[in-house]
Amino acid sequence: MVEDKINILRTLRKQVLEGNEDTLRSLVKSAAELLMSSEADALCGAGYGERTDSRENQRNGYRYREWDTRAGTIELAVPKLRQGSYYPSWLLSPRRRAEEALIQVVVECYLRGVSTRRVDGLVETMGLKGMSKSQVSDLAKRLDQVVEDFRARPLDGSPYRYLWLDALTQRCRDGGRVVNVWLLVATGVTADGRREILGFEVITQEDGPSWTAFLRTLVARGLSGVELVISDAHA
Repeated sequence: MVEDKINILRTLRKQVLEGNEDTLRSLVKSAAELLMSSEADALCGAGYGERTDSRENQRNGYRYREWDTRAGTIELAVPKLRQGSYYPSWLLSPRRRAEEALIQVVVECYLRGVSTRRVDGLVETMGLKGMSKSQVSDLAKRLDQVVEDFRARPLDGSPYRYLWLDALTQRCRDGGRVVNVWLLVATGVTADGRREILGFEVITQEDGPSWTAFLRTLVARGLSGVELVISDAHA
């Protein structure tokens, strides 16, 4: 349905957090391992595999541990150092604060894109040590690539029996005018009722060509085998 005064981000955030746990777990795992890799690089004084005079230590494989989160148990690859030891403080108690901070930033980045400000806030909240501004900026770029790869993830072989299409609208200011923008959302539903946002797109005019272009991006990513498409009067 189309609503005039709806907080689109709040609605989408709720769908992501309450949707398919596998989706959220995959994003959180990628982000957590990226954070650990960046912190380990900072402690080594150089990036992984980088040859530089500033290097003070080297990476030496990984150790694996399970991390219990609201999205389920995640197996994390924790970097090992050749000299001394490394273990992220945010994996120690209190875990809930770090988990919530990471999940919230991951969801925000998925919905709104990655910004250095968000990543800088995450680094501070998680207590990551020794990271310079340039390293935080590099982390933001790497996280942005993780998010973009996830947004464009292949959907071939997907288990989605049903496809739910919805259009949400919100009034926005544009050059002193108040205009409507629409958010097209495609949610896949499996046979056992699990939901997952497959894609979304912001448009300035909701019409047939806009929906056609949006759906073609899903097909191009491999979506097939859908038995039933459900939509409101606008979709």
